[in-house]
Amino acid sequence: MELYWDWRMARLIDESGSVVDEAIWDGIRSPGAVADRIEKMREDRMTIEARELSERFPESVIITHAPEGWPDLEKEDIALMEQAALILARRGIAQAAGDGDRRLEHLVHAVDELRSAWTTMESRVVEWTGLFLIDLNLDSERKSIPKAVASANNFNTLVSNLELENPVHSPSNEEWSAIHGTAVTAVEIALRINETESAIRKHVEEYLPSLSILLGPLLAARLCVAAHGRSRLARLPSSTVQVLGAEKAFFAHLRTGSPPPKHGMIFQHPWISRSPRWIRGKIARMLAGKASIAVRIDEHGGTSWTHENVSEVEKSVNSIRARHPKPPSKKGR
Repeated sequence: MELYWDWRMARLIDESGSVVDEAIWDGIRSPGAVADRIEKMREDRMTIEARELSERFPESVIITHAPEGWPDLEKEDIALMEQAALILARRGIAQAAGDGDRRLEHLVHAVDELRSAWTTMESRVVEWTGLFLIDLNLDSERKSIPKAVASANNFNTLVSNLELENPVHSPSNEEWSAIHGTAVTAVEIALRINETESAIRKHVEEYLPSLSILLGPLLAARLCVAAHGRSRLARLPSSTVQVLGAEKAFFAHLRTGSPPPKHGMIFQHPWISRSPRWIRGKIARMLAGKASIAVRIDEHGGTSWTHENVSEVEKSVNSIRARHPKPPSKKGR
């Protein structure tokens, strides 16, 4: 005998296709109750009716899909299922809010989008202001120019605050308003970037504590997003972690035979970026291995790393630097 059920009923059917016994749900049929029962079925759990028949006929074979001849849904049942589907969708969205990977993905992409907008705005303000103030050093004072423009009430005040001579040409009131508005926007975007990066740090320090203390929360966040989640990052081999973010260079290597990349976004870590070029690959390989261990600890609930663990890794970095103080000779290449 085979046991079948859906959210409405359960039936026991013998080899000839005859219904041996059935149990029909006699509870209050509300959309919420239907949603609960459908969710239970998604988890491969029995309804009360199915469990009742299973206990009464322990020799029965449990089959979840409905056989041919299963009773069709009534109009009322269809309406209930449509409302239950909306409830299940809302529950799914609510559960997604607790997904650390999804939240981290939004945070990282938000920073990237804000930074892209800020770069454009900042360049516009600097070049636009420099068009009038030719004595302004656009390189050394680049970071302070948007703030100076945003805080000035008018162009003359800006010239006075920057301690410059009055220029030959000045913007009209309308043009100054446009310059000032662009500067204000650039400053506001910079504040949003700082706020979002602070949110990333807080989230990553809780979600990836070991990887965060090893690489820094911002780099740890980017690696996690690039790997499409903490679980997948924990499964990747360290050789792949080492080149995450260098996919274009890696595929160019496969396509054209160019040298393979030695590091991807992990290069942003100062242990690598501030090391001589001839040992960056060695440090990247070692650090990627440690990062793989750290993220596996985070994924599987191990004891989080501390600064002592990071100090041990730094000793390995210094050891590599000490062993290779000079670039290899051409014969050794």
